Amino acid sequence: MNFKTEKDLMKYMLQHTKTIAVIGLSDNPNRTSYQIAKAMQASGYRIIPVNPNATTVLGEKSYPSILDVDETFELVNVFRKPIYLEEIAADIVQTNAPFVWFQQGLFNENAKSFLEERKKYVIMNQCIKVAHSLLL
Repeated sequence: MNFKTEKDLMKYMLQHTKTIAVIGLSDNPNRTSYQIAKAMQASGYRIIPVNPNATTVLGEKSYPSILDVDETFELVNVFRKPIYLEEIAADIVQTNAPFVWFQQGLFNENAKSFLEERKKYVIMNQCIKVAHSLLL
């Protein structure tokens, strides 16, 4: 699939996703990751928390690693510092999820290239909640 613009890709990803695995989803309601995941959940998406320090978040079982998730998900939304993105990308390519979304403020060209070379569609430095409200 070829997309003319990043906006087209974002819209496609949001329209073709039912379940979002959120790496770095905090169980603290004051954290941005929690607030954004809660908003996406309220918009109809199923959220799968990925955080080794939480047992449940937003009423869903939390997994220690993306590789431990034994449920189907189409999109991986990442809330981790840029220094971890290459390591996270190496895990993500071992999943069947076609879509990867690095939240606003997250840049790592090596991770993005690595994922794209392995047929993943990647958005970097964009807020999924903002994109959803603008595009859908």
